Amino acid sequence: MNITVIGTGYVGLVAGACLAETGGQVVCADVDRRKIDGLKRNELPIFEPGLEALVARNQAQGRLTFTTDVGAAVASAEVVFIAVGTPPDEDGSADLTHVLEVAAVIGRHQSRELVVVTKSTVPVGTAARVHAAIATHAKLPFHVVSNPEFLKEGAAVDDFLKPDRVVLGVETDYARSVMAELYAPFVRTGKPIIFMDLPSAEMTKYAANAMLATRISFMNEIANLCEQLGANVDLVRKGIGSDSRIGPSFLFPGPGYGGSCFPKDVKALLRTSEEVGSPLRVLDAVEEANERQKRRLFALLRDVLGEGLRGATVALWGLAFKAQTDDMRESPALTLIEELLAAGAKVIAHDPAAMREAGRRLGPRIACAPSNYDALPGADALVVVTDWNEYRFPDFARIKRALARPIVIDGRNLYDPAKMRLLGFTYRSIGRGRE
Repeated sequence: MNITVIGTGYVGLVAGACLAETGGQVVCADVDRRKIDGLKRNELPIFEPGLEALVARNQAQGRLTFTTDVGAAVASAEVVFIAVGTPPDEDGSADLTHVLEVAAVIGRHQSRELVVVTKSTVPVGTAARVHAAIATHAKLPFHVVSNPEFLKEGAAVDDFLKPDRVVLGVETDYARSVMAELYAPFVRTGKPIIFMDLPSAEMTKYAANAMLATRISFMNEIANLCEQLGANVDLVRKGIGSDSRIGPSFLFPGPGYGGSCFPKDVKALLRTSEEVGSPLRVLDAVEEANERQKRRLFALLRDVLGEGLRGATVALWGLAFKAQTDDMRESPALTLIEELLAAGAKVIAHDPAAMREAGRRLGPRIACAPSNYDALPGADALVVVTDWNEYRFPDFARIKRALARPIVIDGRNLYDPAKMRLLGFTYRSIGRGRE
């Protein structure tokens, strides 16, 4: 099957490489010549475990190619995935400019009956707008499908190759047949392909991310309450997560959610609900709670250092919004850094993957260390922001020797409070009391 993926960002590149891995003939098209030239050299614009090897292998075997000629890529395809960005407008709604521009290109260049798949995260009703944009130019039959992605950054390759489910919004038997054939290699273990109407498929993506964001904010709120009441959120999390109606996923407290999906999708869904006069009050509270939680680490540090915060040097472990990615979009680290700098503190940071992105975003406003331990000498406190594996079992004696003051603020609850107390640290975490 000849497949074209338009857009080589996070979603498009993962989708293209994984579709090629199962034997499809895939062309990834993008108007960014610099990005395409880099991809031809197996230089990826993102950090994602396993993706670089996948791209290199499938390019070498001739199943995956990259081009800036979007029209030619459409003309050669039986299935076209639209995977361009949908950045938020100032009002929080998703900007569909690129999606609709691509739809028009598809209509002008299709050469056969075509299935057009919206892979970008788009609000309900977008498939109808895509259909109209294609129809303005199309002279041949085409079918629009909604196929929302459910990829976790840091595990995206596995998520695509071994999905929990595949959601497909279709309107015609032809589209249903083509998409069932396309995804058959990914669901051999019996995971479901769930066919539904187009608006329901579009809504499913937003509803899923909104539910996960709600769980995160709820547990962060519970953790803050545990702090006040002397309860231990780790034990509470285990207690409620063992309930089969709740389950253990997304119940770890922390400094708030970030990244490219949850903040944007929550805002977009809120905007949609307002436009149709059906406000989502629970989701309003979720967003407000998350913004408060992003300031939690600064509050904990301020409680310990007090007036000594001005002029202090603070070491940060972690800049990406989560481990196994270099994505700093909406990262809690950015909120913390802005608060520290505004308070007159200096910041020296380390992240295993996001140092280049930090340099691009923050420039000389912070110092960047080549290793996590190199961030420590002379610092007045260490704040753990991201739960990278290399931060989970550090040399505490080395940390204590390097710090000017033995203060650790643990935003991911990685360390045992009793052990930290015995080692002589002033230690704060999320929802586990003061040690």
